Amino acid sequence: MSTSAKGTLFLIPTVLAEDTASAVICRQVAEVTAQLKYFLVENARTARRYIKTIAPSQTIEELQITVIDKNSSDAELTAALKPLLAGQDAGVISEAGCPGVADPGAELARLAHQHGVKVVPLVGPSAILMGLMASGFNGQSFAFHGYLPIEKRDRIQALKQLEKEMVQKDQTQIFMETPYRNRQMVEDLLQHLSKDTKLCIAANITGPNEFIRTLRISDWKGKVPDLHKQPAVFLIYRR
Repeated sequence: MSTSAKGTLFLIPTVLAEDTASAVICRQVAEVTAQLKYFLVENARTARRYIKTIAPSQTIEELQITVIDKNSSDAELTAALKPLLAGQDAGVISEAGCPGVADPGAELARLAHQHGVKVVPLVGPSAILMGLMASGFNGQSFAFHGYLPIEKRDRIQALKQLEKEMVQKDQTQIFMETPYRNRQMVEDLLQHLSKDTKLCIAANITGPNEFIRTLRISDWKGKVPDLHKQPAVFLIYRR
């Protein structure tokens, strides 16, 4: 672990689907997790369970766990980094996938760099990149937009703008939705995008019921699986 005056901030990837750690989490992640005593996490309960799964030698009660989420203030983020400035290493664990990617862990990494703290990303599953890999779309030029607007009118407008950028820039557009609103998202995609635009739906990536398929908008009718409450990434492209 760190031998410098300041600690190291390790970005620790987590699983995308339950009970898949043995298949998708590499040895390095488990080894680093087993040595750390300080964790900055998005959800304490799930983080404790994950730590125990990949690093069973850890005594959870002896760990220092601080919650950092989207509601954390700058003062809380700065306070969370103080142990690193004193020389202690720390691990960042988000709810799913890779910390810092569509995740509040990005703010911790930003502040770490400002304070001269080394940031080390560890290898793990990313729904965004894995969806792109499997889509057959442009992997040379792509953009991830996170969550689109909740209001239907604003969401439709955003989709049309992404479709416009897709054509103008020859660029894959990637976005996601809260799982319980997936049905509404798919309805808007099929009703308001050009029939020749290609849509990839990538759901439950790495899970036993993984679904990844790319079709033109005009060909999706009757072929969309039940995505209600299922984690999914959506990608659009035309070619």
